[in-house]
Amino acid sequence: MTKIFSLSQPIEADIVDAFCSLQKGFTDQFVYYDKARACRYLGLGRCIALPTLDEVEYEREGEVAQPPVFFSFNRFDAENPAPTDELFEAFPRLRFMLPEVVLIENERGRLLQVNSLGPVYAGRVARFARQALAAPPRQREEVPYTLELDSREAWREAVGTGLAAIEGGRVGKVVLSRRQKLVAEKPFSSKDLLVNLIDGDARGTVLLYRYADVFFCGCTPELLVRKHGSNVESMCLAGTCPAGLTEEDRVRLADGLMADAKNRAEHDYVVQFIREVFNRTCYDVDVPSEPGILPLTHVQHLHTPARAHILEGVDLWEMKGDLHPTPAVAGTPVGEAKMLLRSIETYNRGFFAGACGYVDGDGDGAFSVALRTGVFDGEIGWVYAGCGIVAGSVADDEYDEIGMKLKTILSAFDGGGVVSDERSA
Repeated sequence: MTKIFSLSQPIEADIVDAFCSLQKGFTDQFVYYDKARACRYLGLGRCIALPTLDEVEYEREGEVAQPPVFFSFNRFDAENPAPTDELFEAFPRLRFMLPEVVLIENERGRLLQVNSLGPVYAGRVARFARQALAAPPRQREEVPYTLELDSREAWREAVGTGLAAIEGGRVGKVVLSRRQKLVAEKPFSSKDLLVNLIDGDARGTVLLYRYADVFFCGCTPELLVRKHGSNVESMCLAGTCPAGLTEEDRVRLADGLMADAKNRAEHDYVVQFIREVFNRTCYDVDVPSEPGILPLTHVQHLHTPARAHILEGVDLWEMKGDLHPTPAVAGTPVGEAKMLLRSIETYNRGFFAGACGYVDGDGDGAFSVALRTGVFDGEIGWVYAGCGIVAGSVADDEYDEIGMKLKTILSAFDGGGVVSDERSA
């Protein structure tokens, strides 16, 4: 049995400013920051890493009954025998990571949490609180870069292989991805990208996992599963069109997306999958029969929410395992699509399209699908995005769609000033 001591107290600081001020002293960093709601957790340091939470007990200290917060970053295909690149390979294979310090903004307010394997030293809490309150306002930093474009011809071949598998009945859908190498013109930090994603126009949940000199980050629109008590939520997100330059454009394009048979078929695969998982593990399942539109900064998606009550004895980790990967990031049938991806894609995805999030000591938490993400070392990196291939998909159209999606992770290099069109050419 592992015993954890966790002290949480209210704090009046801006938690992002506090994180930026405190982060210099910690090589391990973890962020799950929902830009649309108070579900924001920023962790520093690593108190302990655990393979399971089944044998954990904790003693809560402090003014607020906030359970300890564990972060979990999981690979898309953890059993893929193909090696990842040297950046992803640098991350350890850990399941639950408890930070030493967590800055929190949730339904309990803004909190400072300090975790320890022994009683929490009050002087340490006071020191972190002082530093957090004294943190200066964060500033965005422009990071010029160049991209090494991948081959459109190689993409056409990959899509052709996927379409042949669909035509042959092996799969109904396969989700292919592209990656591009990014080279920065000056050194940058995980803090730089985090601030630009939080304060920029990207919509969704900002993710960050830094281990020593490498870090994985992005801003994803896709919730995999959220649990609070017996309530669980997920979403079906598949089918894409541009966001448009004006509101009139946006509405016109969204109407076209709703009426497009190819995109609706791609979306329905995900709806059927999530409905089946919820029907096995939950009751009072509510998955609407018709999708809506989720508008983002650069693209719009077909979106169907899913809500239910979880059965007693089923936990968040089990739900995460049942739901990931969905047909939105692998294809369908999921197992066959993953095997097809291993033969088509020339790289191991690592954390891209993996399930990343947090779970607290009471078993509540959230996991998102790590879309619109990249992995970096402060000088170079790889950026990733993907799209669903179904019968009727056109390779060049899908290539261009991924280009639109990549704008989200590339916005992490935008400091809020004027961006040259030439730098990403």
